[in-house]
Amino acid sequence: MIGAVPALLALAFLVTALLYASVGFGGGSTYSALLALSGLDYRLLPLISLACNIAVVAGSSIRFARNGLTPWRKALLIVALGAPASFLGGLTPIKETTFLTLLGASLVLTSLTMLIPVRETDSGAPSRFAQWTPLAAAPLGYLAGLVGIGGGIFLAPLLHLVRWESARGIAATASLFILVNSLFGLGGQMLKNGPGLFGQAISTALPLLVAVVIGGQIGSQLAARLLPPKWIRRLTAVLVLVVGARLLAGL
Repeated sequence: MIGAVPALLALAFLVTALLYASVGFGGGSTYSALLALSGLDYRLLPLISLACNIAVVAGSSIRFARNGLTPWRKALLIVALGAPASFLGGLTPIKETTFLTLLGASLVLTSLTMLIPVRETDSGAPSRFAQWTPLAAAPLGYLAGLVGIGGGIFLAPLLHLVRWESARGIAATASLFILVNSLFGLGGQMLKNGPGLFGQAISTALPLLVAVVIGGQIGSQLAARLLPPKWIRRLTAVLVLVVGARLLAGL
């Protein structure tokens, strides 16, 4: 199905990557929804989406690290709890209806989390609940691997809510969380479906991978300078909500 509309899907992926990268995320859930709406075999969706996630957030994770913004000790604890769960999620067999329902619900929830106000300053002491937030990494990681997302879109609002770290530290942690979860989730998906299906997914979706690399670079470098980040988040939330609602309506 992708071969029939490569330009349309590639453009949609590029815009998705641009918007998500501009606010520090990968876009995996929206990639999967776009592919589902195109009629692609649902078993290929997590493989393609996780590969696209990796392509988008790898660069931002490296930039955060080089600039000394990643709170490594705290971030690695969250990643260590989330990554094995993401691998297990990727290994878990799931029926098509269940997969699409979880994906649609994840998109709707994603749109709501993106509307939560994000601190623009680093004032305020951490909440008393901040020390317990790493416990959320495992269930978020499992969901990430199961439906082919990174999970950072859920983690970041939670970390902001409890004032877990500075705003930039949270963005760096979410980016690293998405990257590692996507790698582990992809590994689980490959073991579940076999390397042949992964090869089919990558060869079919090569134009989409190119599109998200371009979109991710533009988003991380330029988009936030053209519009205030809060307006980019709101625009992204609306687009995600529309895609998620359409996916659920088609079940």
